[in-house]
Amino acid sequence: MTKAVIVDAVRLASGKGKPGGALSGTHPVEMLAQVLRALVERNDLDPAMVDDVIGGCVQQVGEQALNISRTALLSAGFPDSVPATTIDRQCGSSQQAAHFAAQGVMAGAYDIVIACGVESMSRIPMGTSPIGQDTAGPGIAARYPEGLIHQGISAELIAAKWNLDRATLDAYSAESHRRAAAAAESGFFDAEIVPVTVTTGAGETVEHTTDETVRAATTADGLATLRSAFRTDAFAQRFPEAQWHITPGNSSPFTDGASAVLIMSEDMANKLGLTPRARFHSFAVTGDDPMFMLTAPIPATHKVLAKAGLGIDDIDAYEVNEAFAPVPLMWAHEFGADPAKLNPRGGAIALGHALGSSGTRLLTTLVNHLEATGGRYGLQTMCEGAGMANATIIERI
Repeated sequence: MTKAVIVDAVRLASGKGKPGGALSGTHPVEMLAQVLRALVERNDLDPAMVDDVIGGCVQQVGEQALNISRTALLSAGFPDSVPATTIDRQCGSSQQAAHFAAQGVMAGAYDIVIACGVESMSRIPMGTSPIGQDTAGPGIAARYPEGLIHQGISAELIAAKWNLDRATLDAYSAESHRRAAAAAESGFFDAEIVPVTVTTGAGETVEHTTDETVRAATTADGLATLRSAFRTDAFAQRFPEAQWHITPGNSSPFTDGASAVLIMSEDMANKLGLTPRARFHSFAVTGDDPMFMLTAPIPATHKVLAKAGLGIDDIDAYEVNEAFAPVPLMWAHEFGADPAKLNPRGGAIALGHALGSSGTRLLTTLVNHLEATGGRYGLQTMCEGAGMANATIIERI
């Protein structure tokens, strides 16, 4: 079978996903165009050789509607002949894009393909698509008569089930910021971040190169002062087991971002004189209880490890998306995973969770971390809306 390799991976530095954030004045098409353009320029690649661009985006409405991946590649100056598609597997959209891209190479359908993702949560706020709409229909109403719940409540239920107290969640979150700040200070993100020129709210033109969501001064004591984000009297009555530990401080922030990964066959990389950095080893995608919603990384990880013929201790780094602190903590508990290997450069609580961009953002950071540390295997997984998860294992070359 043809080997699918990663030749390069890039991302934008995160922007706060609210008015006044560093990227809030940048159209999402231009955000994605920046990383697409950088990817081909960094590798001296003729974009006409790209067989397809597969992008992830969750809120495909407004400025992100009508196949933003195609719009962005045209904005980036790619030839008209390059096609694109935009997919939605919720938070795992661009991780799924990477799966489809790599699987297409392995099947012989592609020689060169780009997997990417984008989300502007400042310009297209979370929940924009379904406002005022019934997105479930009568079948779901019959199957779940009390209704599916908000993912924040799912995080509360997970914290209760795995006995994760507030101090544990806040300590983990503070450590995410500490690790991300240390990585930035050491220059570990320099190779993956594409500088982008932005206009501030004050009308100044500046170069954005630093993750805006990282707060180096964050402490567990400071996080302990924040109030519950999801407790209401109605929810407290319905879910008496919840302890209401989830706050803005131990959740991922709304974020703007874009990322992209250049994937090709190993033969094509050699033909072009490009050096593969990692290869795709194994893939998995699965579903789990949509009421708990965020637990699917556990069965997805079991599935991908079984396919790979590896154990958790064979993996040198784990990227488990920090949608909420209970997610990586329950995952680590279930697998007995080494906490030092878990999100070693910080996770989404610090670096942000720009929905459709997060899958290829995690992959970008994972590739760079394996290279810097000499690790061989990296595992990436993330929870996704309606109780799904992707899992990916890559091997550094």
